[in-house]
Amino acid sequence: MTSSPCASCPGKAKPDAACEGTHPSDRVRAGGGRRDTPVTRTLSTQVLVVGGGINGTGIARDLALRGVRVALVEKGELGGGTSSASSGMLHGGLRYLQKDPEVTLHSCVDSGNIQRIAPHLIFRIPFLMPIFRDDPIGPELAEIGLEMYDRFQAFKRGKPHTRLSREQALRLEPALSPQIECAFTLDEWGVDAARLCAANALDAVDRGALVRTHSEVMSLLQVGGRVTGARVRDGITGEEWEIEAALVMNAAGPWLPKVARLAGLDVKLRPGKGIHLVFERRVSDLAIYARGIDGRDMFTFPHEQNSMAGTTDDDFYGDLDRMTTTEDEVAYVLQAIERSIPGIRRHRVCHVIAGVRPTLFGFGKYEDELSRDYQVIDHGERDGVPGLFTIAGGKLAAYRLMAEDASDRLCAKLGVREPCRTALLPLPGGEAPLDVAALSRRFRVGWPAALRLFFRHGAHAPRVLEQNAALPCAEPAPPAPRIVCACEPVTDAELVHVALREGLRTLTDCSLRVRLGIGACQGASCAAAAAGVLAEALGWSAERAAYELATFLSGRWRAATPALAGPQIAALELHRAADLGARGFTRGDRAGAAGEDTPQRDAAWETA
Repeated sequence: MTSSPCASCPGKAKPDAACEGTHPSDRVRAGGGRRDTPVTRTLSTQVLVVGGGINGTGIARDLALRGVRVALVEKGELGGGTSSASSGMLHGGLRYLQKDPEVTLHSCVDSGNIQRIAPHLIFRIPFLMPIFRDDPIGPELAEIGLEMYDRFQAFKRGKPHTRLSREQALRLEPALSPQIECAFTLDEWGVDAARLCAANALDAVDRGALVRTHSEVMSLLQVGGRVTGARVRDGITGEEWEIEAALVMNAAGPWLPKVARLAGLDVKLRPGKGIHLVFERRVSDLAIYARGIDGRDMFTFPHEQNSMAGTTDDDFYGDLDRMTTTEDEVAYVLQAIERSIPGIRRHRVCHVIAGVRPTLFGFGKYEDELSRDYQVIDHGERDGVPGLFTIAGGKLAAYRLMAEDASDRLCAKLGVREPCRTALLPLPGGEAPLDVAALSRRFRVGWPAALRLFFRHGAHAPRVLEQNAALPCAEPAPPAPRIVCACEPVTDAELVHVALREGLRTLTDCSLRVRLGIGACQGASCAAAAAGVLAEALGWSAERAAYELATFLSGRWRAATPALAGPQIAALELHRAADLGARGFTRGDRAGAAGEDTPQRDAAWETA
């Protein structure tokens, strides 16, 4: 592989991925600087990955580690589709054991790999499975299934199940229904899925890849029937450019049929909508199984600072970019959880997460019966359209293995013989343990904030705060990081870091990248302050900052509305009216946010 000097990076060589005058820190682009400008009008690379979810970012990292020149484009924020809407579980899937044992095996094995390369992003989730007398599966059958699942636990460092009497279970979790007959424990693992996507993308960038968010593929380039790249539009600046590539990997999740149609191809999926209720704080430190009125298995589980409950699985035929959640869906989940935890309605649901699974197509089956396996399609072999590949289906827990399989096939076409190393090399932050107490003392940041910084950034957490300490200051010592979002918590130093070093582009992206506004206040207490921090870091005008704030709050309100009832609705409307009035807006008024650097408007601005 040859390289040449880069005029913008004196003393450094330009990788074959075509630096085109772009600094490495700018390659995760979404505003990694003071202007939202395209990286270049044309780009030549070996592989173009379409989609910045867990599959796309995993493939980009794998290819970059093998020395392949790769570019990735994502129409929104990294992990902003199916990945962030998942349960965030690195589990084998107990319910898949009977019909999809290979899926369970692959997920458990890869869960162990992910724990090894990203230990800072992982947390243990102990499960409690209550058994009721009227359950279709009694204690004996349940234990047989759990004994089979125990055989897979060693792959993911899980503990074997135990059987508890009714009294033991109620002592362990007093909130359980007293109507249970007995209960079982089992072990699973959770992960911040959006942050896992970001970590894969950042590692790919560190190894020469180009990653652009808020950049949508508008058309595929074709020469003689072969796909040779894509025309991409920046959703913020409106500018378009072409990316020429030897191969294009369609990893767009539920949007992948739309991308395939750009090449005149039909790729069938069976999209399944799922929702999760997010409670303002933890309901329990345990995950607790529940059963829906139709027999569907669900559970409530601790996820970072909150508890979540779900999930549903319904065929989805609507617009993926305008998905809504109904009150019936919320009631369905609450009814299921209420059977196991009778007092669940005393806990406030602060918002709802909805997403669509890119499930493999199957006819004549109920949604729960569909396979969670995956498929890599070479459209040259299947459809006579060379240059285009598609990856469909799969589970979060097996993303690394899926990316390895897809990358193997791409490399075979390119003649690249480098082996996969993604199971061996740690993701950014996973290189070494970190003394959180020392971090807290050194940078004068509270223990909760230091702990969350470690969870999101791992061994790189000091870098986040060192940038803040290096800022010019008239005081003898630099100011301590300021808490912007108390619920999570998030500091101003972390916001500046993700903007300048991770290429964050919008305020709304912060809810995924650093969990801003995810807690009880839903942005009411922190969004304005965060907008101010980002405006200063990225050079936004007042008009742009106002637009970002309005869009962020509109999105949080839209996520909260389906879960509200009674006085909560009145309180939300009062809050919205006060916020709009304080900024001089009326409902539906856009004039207050107009400006030359204002992004393209989206539906979030117009939400009633």
